[in-house]
Amino acid sequence: MALHWVMAALMIWAFALGWIMTDIHGFSPTKLRYFSWHKWIGVTVLVLAIARLLWRATHRPPTLPDTMHRWEVTAAHLGHAALYVLMLAIPVSGYFYTSAAGVPVVYLGVLPLPTIIGADPAIAAVLKVLHIWLNYALLAAVTGHLLAVVKHQLIDRQRLLQRMLPFGS
Repeated sequence: MALHWVMAALMIWAFALGWIMTDIHGFSPTKLRYFSWHKWIGVTVLVLAIARLLWRATHRPPTLPDTMHRWEVTAAHLGHAALYVLMLAIPVSGYFYTSAAGVPVVYLGVLPLPTIIGADPAIAAVLKVLHIWLNYALLAAVTGHLLAVVKHQLIDRQRLLQRMLPFGS
């Protein structure tokens, strides 16, 4: 549960920083700081997503209510699979994009990460677009996730939200 909410907060922060930092013109200290924070968050999300996959592989999630329709269960599984894929693909695409752009990633300003792809402007351009579109896909998947929560909570009264809140019953 804690991992879910920490990752949600980090992904929201990374998305907001990505949105803001790309609108800052030039290379100001603020813009460079935001880019560093964005990368640090991305690396952290990638590590936590791997930890989350390992947790998921060894711990069975709570069962869904019997009152859910088969299509809802299928949609829930597909939606969660999409979220996991995107939690991995977005930081990896950002890391590859940064490498191809010839910019090092120094995690938290102290741990230099290896360069995966040599500097190549053509590859960087493709990876930048991929990174952006994967983020829009994540935005769509999270929106669907939130709409499903609202439906199941307010319309179906299935109280699924309580299972994910630390103060739920």
